[in-house]
Amino acid sequence: MGAGCWLLLASLAATSRAKAFGRCQLAHLLQREGLDGYRGYSLADWLCMAFYESNFDTATKSINADSSTNFGIFQINNRLWCTDERSPSENLCRVACADLLTSDITDDIIWGFWDSLFGKACGRDLSEWLEGCDL
Repeated sequence: MGAGCWLLLASLAATSRAKAFGRCQLAHLLQREGLDGYRGYSLADWLCMAFYESNFDTATKSINADSSTNFGIFQINNRLWCTDERSPSENLCRVACADLLTSDITDDIIWGFWDSLFGKACGRDLSEWLEGCDL
């Protein structure tokens, strides 16, 4: 295999790896993606949810009591929202569950059904989630 092919493969592998974000790093990314105020949720709401769902780690995968699995930084469930080889799914987001485990969280962001995820563990004053982030 030529050097160009190895370089391409190394580049693809590097971009597809999972990532544990820092709080402020994720805040900046979510702000760039336009999520501050999206569907009425502040940047602090998004950070709080991502922390309690995955501790800001895109590799997070958890199995529920009903045998369904949650994937990625926002813990998107495979029963309805994404598809994997393990279980049948309606795949309403038209995304592979494995894609939700990479460092590129664009597919996690664009799926759009957020209301059910908010309000689990986040209190009213969320200002601490943005402290020191220089936004």
